Amino acid sequence: MFTGIVEELGTVAAINVNSSGGRLTLNAPMVSQGLRVDESVATNGVCLTAVAVNEPRLEVDLAPETLSRTNLGALQPGDRVCLERSVTLQTRMGGHLVQGHIDGTATIVEVEPEGIQRTMRFEAGPEIMRYVVAKGFVALDGVSLTVVDCDASGFSIALIPHSADLTTLGFKRVGDRVNVEVDMIAKYVERFVEARANA
Repeated sequence: MFTGIVEELGTVAAINVNSSGGRLTLNAPMVSQGLRVDESVATNGVCLTAVAVNEPRLEVDLAPETLSRTNLGALQPGDRVCLERSVTLQTRMGGHLVQGHIDGTATIVEVEPEGIQRTMRFEAGPEIMRYVVAKGFVALDGVSLTVVDCDASGFSIALIPHSADLTTLGFKRVGDRVNVEVDMIAKYVERFVEARANA
């Protein structure tokens, strides 16, 4: 479980991908400190298991499911990634409950400066948009954000300078894809309502 508050912008040191999966090596001086093998690290919002730790680097495996559902397979050495270690009982809940289970990706279709913020609009499929509501939560590349508005085909967020500096979103451009995890509460509510309707 994560909060969507990015701890560090790590850097891809190496990535090896083939038909059976892959291995991602990250430079992460802060997140790798004290990290142990088998612990979870959200990488661009994807919950991954540390399989090797040699500070300041850590390695994670990429399963075929992960590669098919996320943007991790497109990473190149030197790319930056959002990193967050899993929460503890002492962690402040600064964002929202994020599982690191990606629902799919969204594509940036517009970036507009507006005062100190950047308004970013994303296009996503119906399997994601059915759970997105204005003023609700969404995690993009593992970043906990508030939805400004939405329609059937997409949604927008307001990115403040602090978030732009500390996350991958500050480097993204029109046409780039981001990993999306919708608010898990929305999925549970839908399941309960369906169960009641079919009872």
